[in-house]
Amino acid sequence: MVSNRAITSPFGAAIRLRRMTARIAPLAVIAVGAALLFTPVRGDAAQVPVSLGTADGFAVLAGSGITNTGPTTINGDLGTYPTTTITGAGTLTVTGTNHGGDAVTQGSKTDLVTAYNNAAAEGPTSPIVADLGGQSLTPGVYNSASSIGLTGALTLNGGGDPNAVFVFQAGSTLTTASASQVNLINGAQSCNVFWQVGSSATLGTSSSFLGTILALTSITVTTGVTVDGRVLASNGAVTLDTDTITKPTCAATPTTTTTTTTPGATTTTTPRVAPTATSLPVVPASATPSALAFTGFNPRLPLIGGLMVALGVFLLGLSSVRRRRSRLDRP
Repeated sequence: MVSNRAITSPFGAAIRLRRMTARIAPLAVIAVGAALLFTPVRGDAAQVPVSLGTADGFAVLAGSGITNTGPTTINGDLGTYPTTTITGAGTLTVTGTNHGGDAVTQGSKTDLVTAYNNAAAEGPTSPIVADLGGQSLTPGVYNSASSIGLTGALTLNGGGDPNAVFVFQAGSTLTTASASQVNLINGAQSCNVFWQVGSSATLGTSSSFLGTILALTSITVTTGVTVDGRVLASNGAVTLDTDTITKPTCAATPTTTTTTTTPGATTTTTPRVAPTATSLPVVPASATPSALAFTGFNPRLPLIGGLMVALGVFLLGLSSVRRRRSRLDRP
Protein backbone atom coordinates (compact mmCIF):
# COMPACT_ATOMS: atom_id res chain seq x y z
CA MET A 1 0.00 0.00 0.00
CA VAL A 2 1.41 3.35 -1.05
CA SER A 3 1.26 6.24 1.50
CA ASN A 4 -0.57 9.38 0.49
CA ARG A 5 2.24 11.47 1.97
CA ALA A 6 4.38 13.24 -0.58
CA ILE A 7 7.83 11.80 -0.92
CA THR A 8 10.42 14.45 -0.08
CA SER A 9 13.36 14.41 -2.41
CA PRO A 10 16.73 15.59 -1.06
CA PHE A 11 17.16 17.50 -4.30
CA GLY A 12 13.82 19.29 -3.72
CA ALA A 13 14.87 20.24 -0.19
CA ALA A 14 18.11 21.64 -1.52
CA ILE A 15 16.23 23.71 -4.09
CA ARG A 16 13.88 25.10 -1.45
CA LEU A 17 16.80 25.96 0.81
CA ARG A 18 18.54 27.75 -2.03
CA ARG A 19 15.40 29.73 -2.82
CA MET A 20 14.97 30.69 0.84
CA THR A 21 18.58 31.80 1.06
CA ALA A 22 18.16 33.87 -2.11
CA ARG A 23 15.28 35.69 -0.43
CA ILE A 24 16.85 36.20 2.98
CA ALA A 25 20.41 37.16 1.94
CA PRO A 26 19.46 40.45 0.23
CA LEU A 27 17.39 41.48 3.25
CA ALA A 28 20.32 40.73 5.55
CA VAL A 29 22.67 42.82 3.39
CA ILE A 30 20.17 45.72 3.43
CA ALA A 31 19.81 45.49 7.23
CA VAL A 32 23.57 45.55 7.83
CA GLY A 33 24.04 48.41 5.37
CA ALA A 34 21.31 50.45 7.05
CA ALA A 35 22.93 49.86 10.44
CA LEU A 36 26.28 51.14 9.14
CA LEU A 37 24.61 54.08 7.44
CA PHE A 38 23.19 55.38 10.70
CA THR A 39 25.89 54.31 13.16
CA PRO A 40 26.90 57.31 15.32
CA VAL A 41 30.50 57.79 16.35
CA ARG A 42 32.19 59.84 19.03
CA GLY A 43 32.57 63.48 18.09
CA ASP A 44 36.09 63.53 19.49
CA ALA A 45 37.44 60.63 17.42
CA ALA A 46 39.97 62.72 15.50
CA GLN A 47 40.50 65.71 17.79
CA VAL A 48 44.02 67.09 17.99
CA PRO A 49 45.36 70.28 19.61
CA VAL A 50 45.54 73.28 17.30
CA SER A 51 49.18 74.26 16.79
CA LEU A 52 49.63 78.04 16.95
CA GLY A 53 53.26 78.12 15.87
CA THR A 54 54.93 81.41 16.76
CA ALA A 55 51.54 82.92 17.63
CA ASP A 56 51.52 80.77 20.78
CA GLY A 57 53.29 83.45 22.85
CA PHE A 58 50.71 86.15 22.06
CA ALA A 59 47.79 86.99 24.31
CA VAL A 60 46.51 89.64 21.88
CA LEU A 61 47.16 89.69 18.15
CA ALA A 62 45.35 91.83 15.60
CA GLY A 63 45.31 92.61 11.89
CA SER A 64 44.03 96.18 11.73
CA GLY A 65 45.05 97.72 15.03
CA ILE A 66 44.29 97.53 18.75
CA THR A 67 42.07 99.96 20.64
CA ASN A 68 42.03 100.03 24.45
CA THR A 69 39.96 101.96 26.97
CA GLY A 70 40.72 101.94 30.70
CA PRO A 71 43.32 99.92 32.62
CA THR A 72 43.77 96.60 30.82
CA THR A 73 46.29 93.93 31.78
CA ILE A 74 47.75 91.61 29.14
CA ASN A 75 49.78 88.69 30.47
CA GLY A 76 51.52 87.65 27.28
CA ASP A 77 52.78 89.24 24.08
CA LEU A 78 50.97 91.91 22.07
CA GLY A 79 51.13 92.71 18.35
CA THR A 80 49.23 93.99 15.32
CA TYR A 81 49.98 93.84 11.60
CA PRO A 82 49.62 95.11 8.87
CA THR A 83 47.95 98.00 10.71
CA THR A 84 50.34 98.77 13.57
CA THR A 85 48.26 101.39 15.40
CA ILE A 86 47.69 100.79 19.14
CA THR A 87 45.28 103.31 20.67
CA GLY A 88 45.15 103.69 24.46
CA ALA A 89 48.54 102.07 25.01
CA GLY A 90 49.12 104.35 28.02
CA THR A 91 46.62 102.39 30.11
CA LEU A 92 47.86 98.99 28.96
CA THR A 93 49.92 96.83 31.28
CA VAL A 94 51.78 94.22 29.22
CA THR A 95 53.78 91.61 31.13
CA GLY A 96 55.05 90.09 27.90
CA THR A 97 56.50 91.95 24.92
CA ASN A 98 54.74 94.62 22.90
CA HIS A 99 55.93 93.61 19.43
CA GLY A 100 53.85 96.21 17.62
CA GLY A 101 54.20 95.34 13.94
CA ASP A 102 57.71 93.90 14.04
CA ALA A 103 59.01 90.77 12.31
CA VAL A 104 57.86 88.54 15.18
CA THR A 105 54.30 89.81 14.80
CA GLN A 106 54.42 89.37 11.04
CA GLY A 107 55.58 85.76 11.34
CA SER A 108 52.94 85.08 13.98
CA LYS A 109 50.21 86.47 11.71
CA THR A 110 51.26 83.95 9.05
CA ASP A 111 51.10 81.13 11.60
CA LEU A 112 47.71 82.40 12.78
CA VAL A 113 46.28 81.87 9.30
CA THR A 114 47.54 78.28 9.34
CA ALA A 115 46.14 77.70 12.83
CA TYR A 116 42.75 79.13 11.83
CA ASN A 117 42.53 76.82 8.81
CA ASN A 118 43.59 73.80 10.86
CA ALA A 119 40.95 74.54 13.49
CA ALA A 120 38.30 74.88 10.80
CA ALA A 121 39.30 71.49 9.38
CA GLU A 122 39.07 69.60 12.69
CA GLY A 123 36.54 66.78 12.84
CA PRO A 124 34.39 64.76 12.89
CA THR A 125 32.05 67.34 14.39
CA SER A 126 29.05 67.39 16.69
CA PRO A 127 26.40 70.00 15.79
CA ILE A 128 25.66 72.97 18.01
CA VAL A 129 21.90 73.40 17.84
CA ALA A 130 21.29 75.70 20.82
CA ASP A 131 22.89 78.28 23.06
CA LEU A 132 25.83 76.76 24.93
CA GLY A 133 24.65 78.08 28.28
CA GLY A 134 23.71 75.39 30.80
CA GLN A 135 25.45 72.62 28.90
CA SER A 136 28.21 70.26 30.01
CA LEU A 137 30.33 69.07 27.10
CA THR A 138 32.90 66.31 26.77
CA PRO A 139 36.07 66.61 24.62
CA GLY A 140 35.34 66.94 20.92
CA VAL A 141 34.80 69.21 17.95
CA TYR A 142 31.55 71.21 18.03
CA ASN A 143 30.28 73.00 14.95
CA SER A 144 27.69 75.62 14.09
CA ALA A 145 27.15 76.56 10.46
CA SER A 146 26.12 80.02 11.63
CA SER A 147 26.71 81.64 15.01
CA ILE A 148 27.61 80.42 18.51
CA GLY A 149 26.02 82.03 21.55
CA LEU A 150 26.71 81.65 25.27
CA THR A 151 24.30 82.87 27.93
CA GLY A 152 24.98 81.67 31.47
CA ALA A 153 27.57 78.99 32.18
CA LEU A 154 29.20 76.39 29.92
CA THR A 155 31.04 73.49 31.55
CA LEU A 156 33.81 71.61 29.77
CA ASN A 157 34.40 68.15 31.26
CA GLY A 158 37.88 66.75 30.62
CA GLY A 159 36.89 63.25 31.80
CA GLY A 160 40.10 62.93 33.81
CA ASP A 161 42.34 63.60 30.78
CA PRO A 162 44.56 66.72 31.10
CA ASN A 163 45.18 66.53 27.34
CA ALA A 164 41.47 66.64 26.44
CA VAL A 165 40.85 68.98 23.49
CA PHE A 166 37.75 71.10 22.82
CA VAL A 167 37.33 72.83 19.45
CA PHE A 168 34.36 75.08 18.66
CA GLN A 169 33.71 76.11 15.06
CA ALA A 170 31.41 79.04 14.27
CA GLY A 171 30.44 79.74 10.68
CA SER A 172 29.89 83.39 11.51
CA THR A 173 29.97 85.01 14.96
CA LEU A 174 30.75 84.13 18.58
CA THR A 175 28.79 86.16 21.13
CA THR A 176 28.79 85.75 24.90
CA ALA A 177 26.30 87.47 27.18
CA SER A 178 27.15 89.69 30.14
CA ALA A 179 28.34 87.73 33.20
CA SER A 180 28.54 84.51 31.20
CA GLN A 181 31.29 82.06 32.03
CA VAL A 182 33.15 78.95 30.86
CA ASN A 183 34.05 76.44 33.57
CA LEU A 184 36.53 73.54 33.45
CA ILE A 185 36.19 70.28 35.41
CA ASN A 186 37.90 66.88 35.62
CA GLY A 187 41.28 67.90 34.24
CA ALA A 188 40.20 70.10 31.32
CA GLN A 189 42.66 72.94 30.62
CA SER A 190 42.11 76.29 28.92
CA CYS A 191 45.26 75.77 26.82
CA ASN A 192 43.39 72.98 24.99
CA VAL A 193 40.23 74.98 24.22
CA PHE A 194 39.96 76.65 20.81
CA TRP A 195 37.25 78.84 19.24
CA GLN A 196 37.43 79.19 15.45
CA VAL A 197 35.18 82.08 14.42
CA GLY A 198 34.20 82.69 10.79
CA SER A 199 33.73 86.44 11.24
CA SER A 200 33.86 88.35 14.55
CA ALA A 201 33.69 87.59 18.28
CA THR A 202 32.19 89.69 21.07
CA LEU A 203 32.64 88.90 24.77
CA GLY A 204 29.95 90.40 27.04
CA THR A 205 30.63 92.69 29.99
CA SER A 206 31.94 91.16 33.23
CA SER A 207 32.11 87.72 31.60
CA SER A 208 34.72 85.04 32.25
CA PHE A 209 35.99 83.32 29.14
CA LEU A 210 38.39 80.43 28.59
CA GLY A 211 40.31 79.33 25.50
CA THR A 212 41.96 80.75 22.41
CA ILE A 213 39.79 82.73 19.99
CA LEU A 214 40.87 82.49 16.35
CA ALA A 215 38.69 85.06 14.57
CA LEU A 216 38.81 85.73 10.85
CA THR A 217 37.78 89.36 11.33
CA SER A 218 37.62 91.26 14.63
CA ILE A 219 37.35 90.63 18.38
CA THR A 220 35.63 92.95 20.84
CA VAL A 221 36.30 92.38 24.54
CA THR A 222 33.83 94.61 26.39
CA THR A 223 34.18 96.11 29.87
CA GLY A 224 35.49 94.03 32.75
CA VAL A 225 36.09 90.73 30.94
CA THR A 226 38.56 88.12 32.19
CA VAL A 227 40.06 85.85 29.53
CA ASP A 228 42.19 82.83 30.37
CA GLY A 229 43.29 82.33 26.79
CA ARG A 230 44.10 84.41 23.73
CA VAL A 231 42.27 86.86 21.47
CA LEU A 232 43.76 86.49 17.99
CA ALA A 233 42.13 88.40 15.13
CA SER A 234 43.47 87.60 11.67
CA ASN A 235 42.20 90.53 9.57
CA GLY A 236 40.32 92.90 11.85
CA ALA A 237 40.91 94.91 15.00
CA VAL A 238 40.94 93.94 18.67
CA THR A 239 39.00 96.25 21.00
CA LEU A 240 39.63 96.15 24.76
CA ASP A 241 38.07 97.91 27.75
CA THR A 242 39.38 97.40 31.29
CA ASP A 243 40.04 93.70 30.81
CA THR A 244 42.48 91.04 31.96
CA ILE A 245 43.80 88.62 29.33
CA THR A 246 46.23 85.88 30.32
CA LYS A 247 47.93 83.55 27.87
CA PRO A 248 47.20 80.00 29.09
CA THR A 249 49.86 77.48 30.01
CA CYS A 250 49.24 73.74 30.11
CA ALA A 251 50.04 72.13 33.44
CA ALA A 252 52.88 69.60 33.20
CA THR A 253 51.88 65.94 33.26
CA PRO A 254 52.77 64.60 36.73
CA THR A 255 55.66 62.14 36.98
CA THR A 256 56.56 59.40 39.43
CA THR A 257 59.94 57.82 40.15
CA THR A 258 61.05 54.25 40.71
CA THR A 259 64.12 53.42 42.79
CA THR A 260 66.18 50.30 42.18
CA THR A 261 68.62 49.16 44.88
CA THR A 262 71.12 46.36 44.32
CA PRO A 263 73.40 45.22 47.19
CA GLY A 264 76.90 46.50 46.60
CA ALA A 265 75.79 48.63 43.65
CA THR A 266 74.94 52.28 43.10
CA THR A 267 71.29 53.21 43.67
CA THR A 268 69.62 54.52 40.52
CA THR A 269 66.41 56.49 40.22
CA THR A 270 64.52 56.44 36.95
CA PRO A 271 61.76 59.01 36.29
CA ARG A 272 58.61 57.59 34.83
CA VAL A 273 55.86 59.64 33.25
CA ALA A 274 52.47 58.89 34.66
CA PRO A 275 50.17 57.40 32.04
CA THR A 276 47.52 59.63 30.58
CA ALA A 277 44.04 58.79 31.73
CA THR A 278 42.01 57.03 29.08
CA SER A 279 38.65 56.96 30.78
CA LEU A 280 35.69 57.65 28.53
CA PRO A 281 34.12 61.11 28.79
CA VAL A 282 31.17 61.23 31.17
CA VAL A 283 28.05 63.11 30.14
CA PRO A 284 25.99 64.20 33.14
CA ALA A 285 22.40 63.00 33.25
CA SER A 286 21.23 66.60 33.13
CA ALA A 287 23.04 67.30 29.86
CA THR A 288 20.85 68.30 26.97
CA PRO A 289 20.84 66.21 23.76
CA SER A 290 22.99 68.79 21.97
CA ALA A 291 25.69 68.24 24.61
CA LEU A 292 26.22 64.62 23.71
CA ALA A 293 29.39 63.74 21.84
CA PHE A 294 27.75 60.95 19.84
CA THR A 295 26.15 62.93 17.06
CA GLY A 296 28.73 62.99 14.28
CA PHE A 297 29.04 60.39 11.47
CA ASN A 298 32.14 58.58 10.35
CA PRO A 299 32.52 59.59 6.69
CA ARG A 300 33.44 56.02 5.64
CA LEU A 301 30.56 54.19 7.32
CA PRO A 302 27.75 55.91 5.38
CA LEU A 303 29.55 55.13 2.11
CA ILE A 304 29.94 51.45 2.99
CA GLY A 305 26.39 51.29 4.31
CA GLY A 306 24.98 52.93 1.20
CA LEU A 307 26.81 50.49 -1.07
CA MET A 308 25.54 47.53 0.97
CA VAL A 309 21.95 48.79 0.81
CA ALA A 310 22.24 49.24 -2.96
CA LEU A 311 23.70 45.73 -3.31
CA GLY A 312 20.93 44.27 -1.18
CA VAL A 313 18.24 45.96 -3.27
CA PHE A 314 19.90 44.67 -6.45
CA LEU A 315 20.06 41.11 -5.13
CA LEU A 316 16.44 41.30 -3.98
CA GLY A 317 15.35 42.41 -7.43
CA LEU A 318 17.41 39.69 -9.09
CA SER A 319 15.87 37.05 -6.85
CA SER A 320 12.39 38.30 -7.70
CA VAL A 321 13.11 38.10 -11.44
CA ARG A 322 14.39 34.55 -11.09
CA ARG A 323 11.26 33.48 -9.19
CA ARG A 324 9.01 34.91 -11.90
CA ARG A 325 10.98 33.13 -14.61
CA SER A 326 10.80 29.89 -12.66
CA ARG A 327 7.01 30.12 -12.51
CA LEU A 328 6.75 30.84 -16.23
CA ASP A 329 8.95 27.81 -17.07
CA ARG A 330 6.71 25.42 -15.17
CA PRO A 331 4.55 23.13 -17.43
